[in-house]
Amino acid sequence: MFIFRKIDLVFHSSVMANSCRKLVFNIYIGFYCSAVIMPQKGICSQFTSSPIDEFNKDPEAFPVATNGEIFPWHELRLPTVVIPLHYDLLIHPNLTSLDFAASEKIEVLVRDDTQFIVLHSKDLEIINASLQSEEDVRYRKPGERLTVLSYPAHQQIALLVPEKLRADLRYSVAIDFQAKLADGFEGFYKSTYRTLGGETRTIAVTDFEPTEARMAFPCFDEPLFKANFSIKIRRESRHIALSNMPKVVKTIELEGGLLEDHFETTVKMSTYLVAYIVCDFTSVSGTTSSGVKVSIYASPDKWSQTHYALEASLKLLDFYENYFDIHYPLPKLDLIAIPDFASGAMENWGLITYRETSLLFDPKTSSTSDKLWVTEVIAHELAHQWFGNLVTMEWWNDIWLNEGFATYMELISLNITYPELQFDDNFSNTCFEVITRDSLNSSHPISNQAKTPTQIQEMFDAVSYNKGACILNMLKDFLSEETFRKGIIHYLKKFSYRNAKNDDLWHSLSNNCLESDSTSSGFCYSDSKKTSNTLAFLQENVELKEMMATWTLQKGIPLMVVKREGRSLRLQQERFLSGVSKEDPEWGTLQERYLWHIPVTYSTSSSNEIHRHILKLKTDTLDLSEKTNWVKFNVDSNGYYIVHYEGQGWDELITLLNQNHTLLRPKDRIGLIHDAFQLVSAGRLTLDKALDLTRYLQHETSIPALLKGLEYLELFYRMVERRNISDVTENLKHYLLQYFKPVIDTQSWVDEGSVWDRMLRSTVLKLACYLNHAPCIQKATELFSQWMESSGKLNIPTDVLKIVYSVGAQTTSGWNYLLEQYELSLSGAEKNKILYALSTSRHQEKLMKLIELGMEGKVIKTQDLAALLFAIARNPKGQQLAWNFVKENWTHLLKKFELGSFPMRMIVSGTTSHFSSKDELREVKLFFESLKAQGSHLDIFQTILEAISKNIKWLEKNLPTLRKWLLISI
Repeated sequence: MFIFRKIDLVFHSSVMANSCRKLVFNIYIGFYCSAVIMPQKGICSQFTSSPIDEFNKDPEAFPVATNGEIFPWHELRLPTVVIPLHYDLLIHPNLTSLDFAASEKIEVLVRDDTQFIVLHSKDLEIINASLQSEEDVRYRKPGERLTVLSYPAHQQIALLVPEKLRADLRYSVAIDFQAKLADGFEGFYKSTYRTLGGETRTIAVTDFEPTEARMAFPCFDEPLFKANFSIKIRRESRHIALSNMPKVVKTIELEGGLLEDHFETTVKMSTYLVAYIVCDFTSVSGTTSSGVKVSIYASPDKWSQTHYALEASLKLLDFYENYFDIHYPLPKLDLIAIPDFASGAMENWGLITYRETSLLFDPKTSSTSDKLWVTEVIAHELAHQWFGNLVTMEWWNDIWLNEGFATYMELISLNITYPELQFDDNFSNTCFEVITRDSLNSSHPISNQAKTPTQIQEMFDAVSYNKGACILNMLKDFLSEETFRKGIIHYLKKFSYRNAKNDDLWHSLSNNCLESDSTSSGFCYSDSKKTSNTLAFLQENVELKEMMATWTLQKGIPLMVVKREGRSLRLQQERFLSGVSKEDPEWGTLQERYLWHIPVTYSTSSSNEIHRHILKLKTDTLDLSEKTNWVKFNVDSNGYYIVHYEGQGWDELITLLNQNHTLLRPKDRIGLIHDAFQLVSAGRLTLDKALDLTRYLQHETSIPALLKGLEYLELFYRMVERRNISDVTENLKHYLLQYFKPVIDTQSWVDEGSVWDRMLRSTVLKLACYLNHAPCIQKATELFSQWMESSGKLNIPTDVLKIVYSVGAQTTSGWNYLLEQYELSLSGAEKNKILYALSTSRHQEKLMKLIELGMEGKVIKTQDLAALLFAIARNPKGQQLAWNFVKENWTHLLKKFELGSFPMRMIVSGTTSHFSSKDELREVKLFFESLKAQGSHLDIFQTILEAISKNIKWLEKNLPTLRKWLLISI
């Protein structure tokens, strides 16, 4: 699943991390969860005694079903005495009455004697249930009717059987059920779109990850319960039906004009990957080199926007089959753009669902960053067909094995298939985003306990996605790309159609080659030590499982402190804590028991060689072979750690940057800028020193490095502007326009140049216009007037489209015209740009109108409400408006989005985490306490409070320094 969003405002927050990645507008937002490690349990070892024994011992310990009877199971996890083998599903959605009727037969295997079967069901009306033994099926005997008990608190039903089911026998469970098509974005739900002619049409679509298959059919809704699925769907002739597998050739005609499509039986898979859709969409298709048919579906009026996705999907599917040395196992792959979709995309096996902006590309309105986004999401979801679908984590505590790998594979696949997109230069931002989150004490380990559906939803966050990807990239750099690839191929082949956990990955990476295999990284596997996962690396024994446990089973990120004394380098590691300085009383307690095995890399002025070392102790010493002028650690920012240079270390590096910055690699320059400002937040480096480091940027030739420096300066501007600190705001504005004037003045207002040339144009001109730079405002106003005069037919260059709309939205006539065009536009990319522009209005009544339209869900779809509130909260004129709205309408928002869902977390964090005053902190804390008292609690609440506290401390400590530095600099 792709869940991060893009919102186009830079802000000072540890909860929502800065980036130029995107979905809805322009900055990645993450999700956060608890911090306890859950014991991993296999399907065959979860219980030492049978459920019957437990029930008979103490029936009073069991909950009460809705009919007043004792419910025979009390755990959130299902018992494993009955396991599903095959589901036969028949679904009939009615798109007029907006409900569905269905029936299923589940073939199950009984592993231990039992008198009941427990499975998941949520908001389904069970009409009847029956059971057949193998003999009954063989002789076509009718099934025995079963008593059905329901326990909604655990989303479970129990089927009570008249006679005990016997171990090692198979049975067939038949259930008839019905329900309304859901109103939200989970389960089997309805989605609507408007045609060019103004007609509203309805489709029915599924979205089951992580725990919503139970909303569509009773099932064993846990990833460990893999099974095969045979699906039949009834529909009207004006619709088509899609599912994971291709349709069996013949469609059956039924009475009343209904048609019934039968789909081939799926491969063995988890319930959350099942998908089926009834719609009237059209498609474009192609075939991969291995013969897989790939189709892109969209509503008929948007068919023309599907062609780029087809090109990218064909190229990427070919790449993955070759890279993993495993054929995509299904005969077809469909990708479909859904009009109403909560996340970015969902990797259902063979039928991947996308938000329209994550799949469709309109050359007239989609910018280069939109193209990068679409390519990125397709790469992510196609990687899931192997990581997640073919091999699935045992439980949601290890969701990073799915999401971290899919995020990492974006980097690998796009570097090869689309080198012109220069994705490699942007990957460090993936790590920088999550470091902001992971450096708070409220972070959590990558592998983390999750029990309830809400806790499971919160696992889909920046730690699982970004940190997971970053430690994999660090491990690849440590092992070498070739060896890492061999290891993951071994992992995928060994666990195909099965479930895996952390240790299975480390074992595969440690045991895939012979002693004779060696790598450029200077290590080889020791054949005699294969069973102990030991690597021989630089003459040191490295236990891979032990090493990686320090990265996956404990939260946080290490800080490596370096002090140079002649030819000796003294290294010390500690836990990096943003917003907590060494002088704070809690610092020592927060450091206890934290130790990482850090694969250290460094370069020096003496040679181009990349030196390597593993720091496993709190302190260590390295000896340099020759005298050197400077040392730079964490080469190319491949390591997931921050570096602080004590003594003259930072001064030496700043001097180097000013004298000849090209002596350092571009990614190393980006890393220095990032680490310097992170160290300011931890009280380890003064702000003026970090700001001095950015002075070299006027000579910077690497656009990503230039943008990284600009990002921090803009972040500070937005923070002081929101707090209305007028003198610093004006001086920083003056400094930005003066210091970056050469860059601003050289930008053209046309779509040309490399990806990074175009990213620079969009970023710099957007900031210049935001700062009311007269030439920028003049040009944008001119283009907007021409566009209005052409009745919206003029093609404005896509790189500056959002800028032009934002300037135009500052007048009443422009704002009203944009809202009209928003309703008419068929391009999701353009609608996002217009909605962002509308949210920048300085008139609160206009901002309130947008919120009302978002709540209504017609003009502005409900799926965009979270991003809209986020954007309005970043507008100085809208921050209090958005926050007040959330407080006053919390109950109404919960009717639209589930508590732990990404939209709700985005709403609550997006409207609060940028606060930076004690009064705001007190107000937010009281609100969270009131929610907790009502039973609404999220782990992200603590993250937000910590982020606000950090912002307060940052301003208290650094505002005088910033004020003084600006006075000297302008």
